[in-house]
Amino acid sequence: MRWLYGFLLSVLFLLGSAAPGQTVNLVGGLTPDQAIKAGERMYREGILPSGKPMQALVQGDIPVDGRMFTCRNCHLRSGLGTAEGTIISLPTNGRKLFRTLHRGSEIETNPPRHLLARPFQSEDIRPTYTDESLADAIWTGRTPSGRELSASMPRYLLDPPDMDILVYYLKHLSTDFSPGVDKQTLFFATVITDEVPAKDRRSMLGVLQAYIRDHNARSRHDEKRARHGPFYRQDRFAPYRRFDLSIWELHGPPSTWEKQLTDYAARKPVFALLGGISTRDWTPIDNFCNKNKIPCIFPVTDNPGLNPDNWYTLYFSRGLVEEAETAARYLAGNKTETVPPLLVYDNTARSRTLTEAFIRQWTTLGQKPIRTLQLPTGTQARRAFWQRILASGQQASLVLWLQRSAMKELFTLAPRHSALQSLLLSWRMLDNSSAGLPESWRDKIRLTYPYRLPGQLNSRLSFVKSWLRLKKLPIENLYIQAQTYFLGWVLTGSTRMMGDDFYRDYFLDVIDMMNDEVYAIATVPRASFGAGQRYAVKGCYIVGLDGKDPAKLVPLTPWVVY
Repeated sequence: MRWLYGFLLSVLFLLGSAAPGQTVNLVGGLTPDQAIKAGERMYREGILPSGKPMQALVQGDIPVDGRMFTCRNCHLRSGLGTAEGTIISLPTNGRKLFRTLHRGSEIETNPPRHLLARPFQSEDIRPTYTDESLADAIWTGRTPSGRELSASMPRYLLDPPDMDILVYYLKHLSTDFSPGVDKQTLFFATVITDEVPAKDRRSMLGVLQAYIRDHNARSRHDEKRARHGPFYRQDRFAPYRRFDLSIWELHGPPSTWEKQLTDYAARKPVFALLGGISTRDWTPIDNFCNKNKIPCIFPVTDNPGLNPDNWYTLYFSRGLVEEAETAARYLAGNKTETVPPLLVYDNTARSRTLTEAFIRQWTTLGQKPIRTLQLPTGTQARRAFWQRILASGQQASLVLWLQRSAMKELFTLAPRHSALQSLLLSWRMLDNSSAGLPESWRDKIRLTYPYRLPGQLNSRLSFVKSWLRLKKLPIENLYIQAQTYFLGWVLTGSTRMMGDDFYRDYFLDVIDMMNDEVYAIATVPRASFGAGQRYAVKGCYIVGLDGKDPAKLVPLTPWVVY
């Protein structure tokens, strides 16, 4: 009788979910909310409501698992479509599917009054889809006009109830614009936490505000064209929006940040978060963005969230974790060392992050357990501490995730009688400088280095400096200013590519489709993009010090080491 009990519970649930006097219209046997969730999984993952994989045919008669050919793979998460080589994947979202498609431009359904006719060069190339014709296209690959879709488009083998669910989802996919946009403005915000030094705050915010001012200063003629431009160019002019930037300042412990962010978003919804800066763990902000489906692009942080299910936050890099994993791979690949290195760290947040990431990567690589020593909080390692380590001869390498001041006593010792082969340090923990590292240790010191090599870096930063002077911005923290300069470049290009499809998912889809960048990105050799990739910079050097010139860094590995 369990089945009968479960059936009665389902009926009561359906009856209880409707308002008094109303009947719930089921979609494929599911409530509308359930159908949206089930359809989303079909679209993004290729999984049926039953939990089984969708099945399909490609190239006429080749059976494939729907998880390998998901709708999202070609038509993107937003449903706005893309192109790959000669294959063009048209939009599959409700706003596009359920209106007539014209050649040359997309015609507004409600044109301005002074425009009385469609452009003479427009021609219908596909009538409006209906539920039935859309289902037929998914089943058979034939459009309402009779055109045969590409053989690479899967013909999905769906039962009618499952087809109803997928069609229902597509009807509601990217139909209404996302929050944070109106007919004149795209609203953005940037997040700043209260411990950020004033200089760093100004560095990020000044560059970002300059980009916003530049965009809006060009608005006069664009706004006029959007209102009065020729009808056949409305799809080109109508998308123009001014930018509005709010500053969301967070105070107090990270446990209170979500509430503060929720209050900000309730008072003034935004389309996306731009940049932002914090010296603390970005994870609470990352969680807020994923929960509320708000994009956040390129925050300035050395401690990004590492949630594998993250979609909505696009980071510059993995920060300190990148350095730690690079160090682990470098030492694990050194076949002359048979004893694991000794890792010394302190109780600061940055040192703990480096240590945890190094151990995690070291273990993943199948290495013997690493030995670690933690310095007591608020103390520095004394001379005797370092003498015991050097005299023990138990390790060929030392990994020191410490600030320069914590290693002061070590550098007073001479390493020539030690069996120590290398001393591996973090460039960021040294505040991006090799100054003060003693000559007697130079041949043993190795550094994780997450930027362009100095000669290339200086030449690339020169154009950022020129831009800052042009905008009358003082050069303060040039690394932060260069990173935010890159953010502005991405923002300008991605919003232009979006057209009038103001959907948060499409904003990220567009960035994912951008080409790799080597010019506007000044501080690193390359930023690369791809579907769902949430860290644009994917490399780090291991460098040594030149024996004659302490300011010169010698690369010991290629840029990409993982």
